Order: sequence, then structure tokens, then C-alpha cells
Amino acid sequence: MQALEELSADLGYALQAKGWQLALAESCTGGMVAEAVTAVAGSSAWFDRGFVTYSNEAKVDMLGVPTELIQVHGAVSEQVAKAMAIGALQHSRAQISSSVTGIAGPTGGSLQKPVGTVCFGWAIRGLPEKSTKLIVETRHFDGNRAYIRQQAASYVLTGLLNLIETAGD
Repeated sequence: MQALEELSADLGYALQAKGWQLALAESCTGGMVAEAVTAVAGSSAWFDRGFVTYSNEAKVDMLGVPTELIQVHGAVSEQVAKAMAIGALQHSRAQISSSVTGIAGPTGGSLQKPVGTVCFGWAIRGLPEKSTKLIVETRHFDGNRAYIRQQAASYVLTGLLNLIETAGD
């Protein structure tokens, strides 16, 4: 697994090449991705803001996630990850965002959503002629709480890099 700081530096170069800024919406990673991003010197040129929305209320208040989505699908769901990524764009000046919500454990899991279940969202702000591009995905990571959170943070950054590489100018 590539180090978070190295991934963040690569992300910074990619964002600067596009002239884009980034916004993050984090739940289970608790700001770990934002910490890695801001460890890169000069990140203020490409990192707009981060939202640590650990509680359901924070997701609703700070990102505009509809309460009904959380009630119907749960906070750890692709529907909520999608709404978080969109909310991060709507509440920032960024052109690209990512969200992460999951169960890092060791408690909180269920048969349907075991510990290590993490949902991700990535969004690129739509231009006037096209709609916002959205990607959502669920992954299952193994390991203890710290390792699950680290894997999730790494996956956020890798997903952002992949999305930027495939985005048109």
C-alpha cells in the first residue's frame, strides 16, 4: 500500500495540473485523509476544505444529507456516501470531492454490514453543459480499526487520482 503522504503529493500534482481544488467528507476516517493532504507543503493551493461528519446529525447539518437516506439505508451505505460527496461539492468551492463512511470496528458491525465495510463516493462538479460525475463503491477491508481506517484513507486518495486521470478537460 502506497503511503498516504506519497498519494497526497501525487494528488496535489494532478489537481494543480487541472487547476482544481478538493473537498473531503469523512466519517470513519475522522479526518485522516485531510491530515495526509495537508501534510503536503503547498496543499492550500489545491485543498479547499474537509468535513469530518462522524455523527448522523453532522452529515445532515454540514453536508445536507437527507435524514431519510440515513434512516432507510443507514449511514454506511452507497446512498449516503453519494450524498456526502455531492454535499461536499455544494458546500465548497472545489471541483472534485470524495466521501467515506464505514464501520472500522471492533464493534458496530452486523451480518449485512460487517466490520470493515466502507462506502466511498467521488464526485466532479458538473460544467454547464454536463452533469456532475459521480462514482460510488463499497469495499470490505480486513484488520484492526487502525488498519481499516488507513486502508480506507488510501482508497479515497487512489480513487481521486483515478478519477482525475479519466476526467476530460
